[in-house]
Amino acid sequence: MTPTTVLTIAGSDSGGGAGIQADLKVFAALGAYGTSVLTAVTAQNTRGVDAVLPLPPRTVTEQLDSVLGDFRVRAVKTGMLGNPAVADAVADAARAGRLPHLVVDPVLVATSGHRLGVVEAVERLLPYAEVATPNCAEAAALTGRPVTTVEEMVAAAEALAAGGPAHVVVTGGDMDAAGESVDVLVGGGATTLLRARRVRTRHSHGTGCSFSAAIAVRLAAGDPVPAAVAAAKEYVTRALTGARGWELGAGRGPLDHFGWS
Repeated sequence: MTPTTVLTIAGSDSGGGAGIQADLKVFAALGAYGTSVLTAVTAQNTRGVDAVLPLPPRTVTEQLDSVLGDFRVRAVKTGMLGNPAVADAVADAARAGRLPHLVVDPVLVATSGHRLGVVEAVERLLPYAEVATPNCAEAAALTGRPVTTVEEMVAAAEALAAGGPAHVVVTGGDMDAAGESVDVLVGGGATTLLRARRVRTRHSHGTGCSFSAAIAVRLAAGDPVPAAVAAAKEYVTRALTGARGWELGAGRGPLDHFGWS
């Protein structure tokens, strides 16, 4: 049987834990065929980001044209865009209806704290997103308001949804809520709290990338958004759990995308 094709538009992570590399691992782990468009090349590992080289918007467009001109892409996710010019190139494709089931992961700051994107770049794409997946810090940057409680997560998700995305998931993995990891999903006239046990681990590099990639795979398979988001949360929880005892790198290590542990 021919696998479903999913596309990631994101930056490269030389350490393999996040970005394009993590997205392709998730696609493969969940049974989808992964294609990719690079927006930037980074020099990074588990300890941090040492350098970022954004690619020219024309190069991004050329990659998009090559992939979309040959493959039947069923869903698309974006990660690191780098700058507004690259975001405009991607938004042009979305505006033309070429990016189905678009999931926008508004990558603004790496786990290490290194700035990887600008708010203006993310804002270019939000109106075309079927699902946007900011974490609390990204939601705060996009709304200009603090996001430190579940109530503030709900308010931020509602504010972002009013600006264009059909659904917004504000992820709470970085916020300790009584031992739980709580995500807030807003869309379709409903607000849902998704709860899971918090996995205590230092290996969380690429969590946001993996979550949004998993949503894209499930949307490509035909799941409605709430089911896709719930399945993605379960997948990331398993991947975090599997990597707890790993010793890959000296900093925040990657997830167990393939269930090796």
